[in-house]
Amino acid sequence: MYRWVYRFRQRFFSANMNSKLFSYAMLSHQGRVRKGNEDTCAAAPEGGVFVVCDGMGGAAAGEVASKLAAETFLAQLAPEGDPKKTPRTSTPDIRLDTAIHAANQAVYQHSRTFPELHGMGTTLVALLLEVAPGNPTGRPSLTLAHVGDSRCYLFRGGELRQLTQDHSLVEEQVRAGQITPYEAEIHPMRNIITRAVGSNAQVEPEIQHLEYESGDLYLLASDGLTRELKDRDIAAAMTRAVSKGNPVNLESLCQVLIAEANDAGGGDNITVLLLSLS
Repeated sequence: MYRWVYRFRQRFFSANMNSKLFSYAMLSHQGRVRKGNEDTCAAAPEGGVFVVCDGMGGAAAGEVASKLAAETFLAQLAPEGDPKKTPRTSTPDIRLDTAIHAANQAVYQHSRTFPELHGMGTTLVALLLEVAPGNPTGRPSLTLAHVGDSRCYLFRGGELRQLTQDHSLVEEQVRAGQITPYEAEIHPMRNIITRAVGSNAQVEPEIQHLEYESGDLYLLASDGLTRELKDRDIAAAMTRAVSKGNPVNLESLCQVLIAEANDAGGGDNITVLLLSLS
């Protein structure tokens, strides 16, 4: 079963892992300026799949793009037993790549079918937690994939680290030494992304394997959060949540992050998904 953003979810998953491995929560808010919400967050906890998408295209196109991408992505990574889906005999990186390409085709073809949706697309950032085929230890692997400027962060040992690199025009200019990170934050073209799901016939996801530890807290977020809050603000909120006890109240932390982003301006839709590993 897929779990969508319409209500809080915090669940434990133990199938094929012999122990409670993770809990998660997710929440999305339209912000204080936008009239609608073009973000989507969803999870298939039985398959260890978690995803956030930030749609674009104007009118209803962005909402259509993000929801269609997330829905297709999750369907491709359905739990083992459905022969139509990407088989578990594939490695996690291949499964993620296949799922993202399927999502890209779904959004791209939909925009070609309906002219009013032409040019729509979406970012995508996702985590896949599963036992890789041939793994003798039975320990699940954690794999991260992203397209666009939705981000993944790791909070470990009181420190926050950004794991993804934005696929954006200003990020390319920062890496080339043409502008500073501060200039990128206020740049008039900071909203332009260089990769998206569904905008073109092809897509190039970035995929990486993560080494996780017990107690790790992962954050998937749309830029509605990261444009309003600096990394130190996000880290401070996480530190406060962790200091209140174990396990962390993920639902409450979702609410806090979104409230702080709205207090800072709320200029865009705000979506957060938190994954805590035990």
